[in-house]
Amino acid sequence: MVTTEDVFGALRECYDPELPVNIVDLGLVYDVAIDEDHVNVVMTLTARGCPAHTFISESVRARVAQIPGVKSANVQVVWEPPWDISRMSDAARKRLGLV
Repeated sequence: MVTTEDVFGALRECYDPELPVNIVDLGLVYDVAIDEDHVNVVMTLTARGCPAHTFISESVRARVAQIPGVKSANVQVVWEPPWDISRMSDAARKRLGLV
């Protein structure tokens, strides 16, 4: 059975190509829903019009689909609530020199 911890572990391997911090620590992941063998990830990006939009969402979908027991994965990119740096983990802020 796929767990939320499995999914978040996989998501920690996904990065915005412009930032050296994974999408979980950046605060881009808003929700993970698991329905048996299907996983739905709701996330945002740091900015609308992000040139890496397709790359990031496809990378997330592909990585989640690799988790044993996952038959399908979907990524939904949303813009509400808007992302801001307050969503970042302390480790991410430190890594980016914001602390």
